[in-house]
Amino acid sequence: MQLLTPAGQNVVNELAERYNLSQDAVIHMLTAVNIGGGSMAQFNCQELGGSGQWMRGGMTMVGDMFNHGLKNTVDNLCSELSNALANTQMFPVIPAGSKNSNQWWPTDLGSPSSSGSQNNIRYAVFPNRLAIQHNGEVTVYDTLDNNIGGVSQQQGGDTSLTFSSQYGTIAVDTLPVVSGAGVSVQKQTNFIQAAHAPNQSDHGDNNNVDTTEFTDQSSSDEIIALIEKMAKLHESGALTDEEFNTKKTELLKRI
Repeated sequence: MQLLTPAGQNVVNELAERYNLSQDAVIHMLTAVNIGGGSMAQFNCQELGGSGQWMRGGMTMVGDMFNHGLKNTVDNLCSELSNALANTQMFPVIPAGSKNSNQWWPTDLGSPSSSGSQNNIRYAVFPNRLAIQHNGEVTVYDTLDNNIGGVSQQQGGDTSLTFSSQYGTIAVDTLPVVSGAGVSVQKQTNFIQAAHAPNQSDHGDNNNVDTTEFTDQSSSDEIIALIEKMAKLHESGALTDEEFNTKKTELLKRI
């Protein structure tokens, strides 16, 4: 069960009694709303009809789609939980950089220009860096010269995470990995982008271009695209001749 502060436990007890739900069900919904930044939630709670979605001021979806009473219950409960998260310390303070913290990314990245989450995946965008958390594990990617827009789960047969940039739709797993093991997601998920915050200075090292995450399934076009991006880094002086030639040779062997 999720740890709560004494004040948070009091809120859960009161809501469980008022909505005639178990404490576990209320905590499940509280956790879902918290993961959604207080403005949305995806949940799977048997006491509330199974799987569903909630968005503040938007559409509420429940398993029994014609049960309007259940929809109202979910909407009202999530709204109250969102207000509680905004006004009450519901959870114990977790140090920044920890996987269960709202600031789950490595602290040396600073503050993200945008972030989002849904289900068990979260992302945060920084200057030249993209952090992805999947099942509690964080991977940081070098975004090279991409200007990242929204991050999403590729639809159809390709289940890799993608993001939009000035070059079009790019697969996340074609980016060099700065830290972490890389993300492989077998579930279709769309992220909702959060409000933008002021950009911070880049704490990363553009020289750290890691090509070890490419697999045999990487397409030739993706590899060529990365070589072209590394060439731009080489031209700007971010990569030495030796670094560029070594990584280019490594990538060409995978075509």
